[in-house]
Amino acid sequence: MPENKPVAAKLLEARGVPHRLVRFDPAVRSAEGVAAAAGVDPGRVFKTLVVVEEPPRGRPFLVMVRGSAELDLRRLAAQLGAKRLKMAAPAEAERLTGLKLGGISALALLGRGFRVLLDAAAMAHDTVLVSAGERGADIELRPGDLAAVTGARIVDV
Repeated sequence: MPENKPVAAKLLEARGVPHRLVRFDPAVRSAEGVAAAAGVDPGRVFKTLVVVEEPPRGRPFLVMVRGSAELDLRRLAAQLGAKRLKMAAPAEAERLTGLKLGGISALALLGRGFRVLLDAAAMAHDTVLVSAGERGADIELRPGDLAAVTGARIVDV
């Protein structure tokens, strides 16, 4: 029986973007756990955070940062010329994206008007891992390809 592939993997295949689909236990919620399943350094695993501008101006930002990193909202706001940013609460992030926490993915939300940002730290790696759009699945790909496909702006957060 063929494997049911996440939307992000199908999209990358259709665009001819080299990648690797990594499956792991959906209960795993840490960069370390994903890294162990993928056989990579945890510093290459990136999480996608939902950040809202206050007052709201357009769709939220999807910010991809290292799994172990803390997002500096003030620093990010300064780079974006925004007055104030806030992290979306878990329920709000799920409502805004239509995806479950642990499965929020810029690759799975293409064409939905989200503003996508990628931490410059990703560019130091040959490949990075990001969510494939569902719990228990990540996509490994080159950071330049990730930025190109998602239209991500590179930021230092």
